[in-house]
Amino acid sequence: MDKITESLLKLVSDWTEDGYKGAFNIRENGGCAGRMSTDNIKIEPKEGGSGIDIYIAPGTKDEKVYIPACISKSGVDDLVYNDFHVGEDADVTIVAGCGVHTDGEEESSHNGIHRFFLEKNAKVRYEEKHVGTGEGGQRKIDPVTDVDLKEGAVLEMDTIQIGGVDHSVRTTRGKLGKDAKLYIRESIMTDGNEYAKTDFDVVMEGEDSGVDLISRSVAKDDSYQEYHSKINGNARCVGHSECDAILVGNGKVNAAPELFAGDLDASLIHEAAIGKVAGEQILKLRTLGLTEEEAEQKIINGFLGA
Repeated sequence: MDKITESLLKLVSDWTEDGYKGAFNIRENGGCAGRMSTDNIKIEPKEGGSGIDIYIAPGTKDEKVYIPACISKSGVDDLVYNDFHVGEDADVTIVAGCGVHTDGEEESSHNGIHRFFLEKNAKVRYEEKHVGTGEGGQRKIDPVTDVDLKEGAVLEMDTIQIGGVDHSVRTTRGKLGKDAKLYIRESIMTDGNEYAKTDFDVVMEGEDSGVDLISRSVAKDDSYQEYHSKINGNARCVGHSECDAILVGNGKVNAAPELFAGDLDASLIHEAAIGKVAGEQILKLRTLGLTEEEAEQKIINGFLGA
């Protein structure tokens, strides 16, 4: 790995000088820069394709698997397919993350297509960070995620876009079985002329399934964000979608939550709020010795959970 890749790994996936503890696959500029499996977590390259299959054995507990992808130069167009097969009663953490660095005039992009297959009563916590660095061409990250949750399975997704990504489209689709639960928390920061779009589409087919989608975003300068979520309740289920956005400068946000109830006992709620940083909050922090810029940044960090 080159030094830029190592710095990106530190930002997006908790890389240390000692490397990772547990199973991992490091992708660098479209190729594999390192891979390791464990007794319970097997990582195998796809035959004749770009990507990997991750097999997590039934009953696996308290293990982590790291699957970061980094681009450290301009002119790279990376497309990868990663499938996660999680056995019954497993309880694991998956740490992903993507960093794109450009110094030349050409753009670089990473498109990760992830599919999650969680068997009965499996539980996964998925952590993902995106960041762009450098002063060159555009940096693009457009992830697509497909989720299939069997009876009693639980997937918690915590996704963060730290900054520096010029263009991003996040597409997440989910199908939930009986008693399955999907929780998604996303935080997005855009500035300059950056563009970010979130598109959720979740179908609850099983009785007593549930989904909770929460988005926190800050649009600064001339950046533009779009948020669209659709929750489909086709059984007795509970669904909630919440989008909160803060505008700074000339930032713009379009929020469009959507609900579809196909069952009498589907309980669905959506919320959306867009506004600016409250003046009284800034004033209060300034009385503690902060400048206006410092106060605003502190409020934004707290809002995003940074």
